[in-house]
Amino acid sequence: MSTSGGAGSAWYGAWHGGPDPLEPPFDIREALDAIGEDVLAGESPEDALRRLMRHGMDGLSGLDALRRQVRERQRQTRRQGQLDGTLRQVKKLLEQALTAEREQLSTDPSDDARLAESELADLPTDPARAVRELRDYQWHSDEARAAYEKIEEMLRSEVLDAQFHGMKQALQQASPEDMAGIKDMLADLNQMLAADARGEHTQQQFDDFMAKHGQYFPDNPSNLAELIDSLARRAAAQQRLMQSLSDAQRDELFNLMAGALGDAGMGAAMSELRQRLQDARPDLNWSGSSRMRGDQSMGYSAATGALADLADLDELEAALAQDYAGASLEDVDPELLERTLGRDAADRLAALRRIERELAEQGYFDRDPDGSLRLSPRAVRRLGATALRKVFERIDAPRKGGHDVTDAGAGGETTGASRPWEFGDEQPLDVVRTVSNAVRRSEHGGRGVRLMVDDFEVVETERRTTAAVALLVDLSYSMALRGTWAIAKQTALALHSLVTTRYPQDAIEIIGFSNYARVITPTELAGLSWDMVQGTNLQHGLMLAERHLSKHHGAEPVILIVTDGEPTAHLDEDGIPQFAWPPLPDTLRLTLSEVDRATRGGATINVFMLDPDASLRGFVDLIARRNGGRVFSPNADSLGEYVVRDYLRARRGRRASS
Repeated sequence: MSTSGGAGSAWYGAWHGGPDPLEPPFDIREALDAIGEDVLAGESPEDALRRLMRHGMDGLSGLDALRRQVRERQRQTRRQGQLDGTLRQVKKLLEQALTAEREQLSTDPSDDARLAESELADLPTDPARAVRELRDYQWHSDEARAAYEKIEEMLRSEVLDAQFHGMKQALQQASPEDMAGIKDMLADLNQMLAADARGEHTQQQFDDFMAKHGQYFPDNPSNLAELIDSLARRAAAQQRLMQSLSDAQRDELFNLMAGALGDAGMGAAMSELRQRLQDARPDLNWSGSSRMRGDQSMGYSAATGALADLADLDELEAALAQDYAGASLEDVDPELLERTLGRDAADRLAALRRIERELAEQGYFDRDPDGSLRLSPRAVRRLGATALRKVFERIDAPRKGGHDVTDAGAGGETTGASRPWEFGDEQPLDVVRTVSNAVRRSEHGGRGVRLMVDDFEVVETERRTTAAVALLVDLSYSMALRGTWAIAKQTALALHSLVTTRYPQDAIEIIGFSNYARVITPTELAGLSWDMVQGTNLQHGLMLAERHLSKHHGAEPVILIVTDGEPTAHLDEDGIPQFAWPPLPDTLRLTLSEVDRATRGGATINVFMLDPDASLRGFVDLIARRNGGRVFSPNADSLGEYVVRDYLRARRGRRASS
């Protein structure tokens, strides 16, 4: 179907599945806020995302909860019983057969009966050898013969069901034709695996194989890779089962199974199959062992299934832990998760994957060239807004003075003149001039009166106050040791959000300083950790601050310093940072020289001390006396409130604050 109009045409067709094109964007605000909480607390974006995936959020459990379920299933599986059940069952049936036969012989007075008793008395104690020597024995008791024949039937069915899950029922009272069909399937399977090893396998060959032998594979694999995966996991589990038995048990069971399969003409084919599966999947655990607990004995097939399940659970547990290099949610097999824990677990994994995917697709996460994760500018803006909201929640607007004031930036009486509106203007609109502009424009061919951006004018005032703000944040290692780095990061993001969203005519620059200083973008700051270096180079930080302020003539210059220690580093004449503790006289002298330079430029310097150290207090008091600024000693929780309120006061200028 098509529609057409003056501007063009559009074509419509049937929707054939896939993502709903009309579905609203997935709401990941809660996830982003949870990540933001951790980032603002000092974690990297990558660690914050990993924490969210592990812990989940309201209404959605994370990987840790799934991992606990896996561990519980591991404990349940290990408690199923002992692995030597088939060997015990063989011994039990053999004892039943011999007991019934001896009872029958005891009532027979013939010499033939005495000869049979002598033959039974000479049987080896090893069950495998005893079973083998009784293969040609002429039984006198029908009950004994039935018990003995059940041994070989059980061994064949256990071994085949262990390798081809679900075959035990089909092998009950199997006819010679049934056994011939299984041998034919084994031959075709080995032939197909050999072709695959040579690189000659085709999908058509697999389809033909399934059409002929599909009844032996109830899980209905769609290709050879799926079939190999299923068979190889069970073959590896059989190997681990044998390794879990004692040497004597292992030898007995191996000889029993080899004899049973050899009599059925399948011994060589099964040995070839195990070797080809191991060659195809060498990555599986073929040599380990597993310990099971419990009072019940498990048959060979059930034990193999339990060990295969344990291997799957071990794989899931490792993938859900996500504690290895390059870990990703894509490593968790959703089909395996559903098979072991159910559909609900697979749905939770899908929800976590979607959150991770949507964070990138909706533009909240970016990848650096080295593969590391970082928050996008869009995400940082939201984090800054969140931090700012928390700051204003602490400010009692009626008592302390709020931020949302109607005359912000007016700075003086109106002059009676007006001028065109510019982005960021805070002056009140000149309604008369704005509407008049729209009317005059509409008189020249317009229809009705519609306001356009160019129509707006604002009232001019005597003085338009703007501010140039330099926020200096201490990045030294001591900030982490004292637990103040996270709140300093939150404060910086909150102040940046306030300036850029409410006072766009102001200019803010965030400067971090440790052994040297550097300008930090909000995006960089969000993922930034402290510097694990010694040195508090306030001199260099002030130099960068003065460079920023000098670019904004006419703006009110404001320098805000957040630190927990006195200066311990400065730049020498070659620009190389020099560190010393206690501070060198040159460090203090050069730092105060920069304070004086900023003071001559008209900048207000206010310092926020995060440690009550006496030497720091003495130094910042000296700054205050030389500059005229103020010193604050907020606790960590109230730092944001102090910095934001001081910015709002300082941007009005010294005259307005006095």
